[in-house]
Amino acid sequence: MSPPTRHAPGSDWTDPDCPVARALDLVGDKWSLLVVRDAMDGARSFTEFQRRTGIARNILTDRLRKLSERGLLTQRTAPTGRRQEYVLTDAGRDLFPVIVTLRQWGERNAFAPGEPRSTLVDQHGTPVPDLTPTGGDGTPLDAGTTRVRRTG
Repeated sequence: MSPPTRHAPGSDWTDPDCPVARALDLVGDKWSLLVVRDAMDGARSFTEFQRRTGIARNILTDRLRKLSERGLLTQRTAPTGRRQEYVLTDAGRDLFPVIVTLRQWGERNAFAPGEPRSTLVDQHGTPVPDLTPTGGDGTPLDAGTTRVRRTG
């Protein structure tokens, strides 16, 4: 399994010192995140990704290539031995809390009250509780209780 692609300082990063900007440079378009979401939900083949997302073949080809180059997906021979499949790497699986948090934000802000939507549940069928960042002492954190320490 190859590690994520690392860019040299001063390369094409949007904001070289910001982890949020670098993450968005790697996975910040909707198709990439939807491919990662579907990989987390068991999609493995090109056909499955296309069926689930409705993405055009050329765009899907590009996103699968980029996600593989960036170390978020890897290809392996499917158990049938007849074709290649895509699976998440450790770096791809590390996006799970990002996808969950984005989903939960969408549940709160992108749907009208009572509007039908899918629900993320655990292995027992229980809805996944809201993710909340906490400090070392367990206190909930938000934009008002944190700050960015700049480099340099």
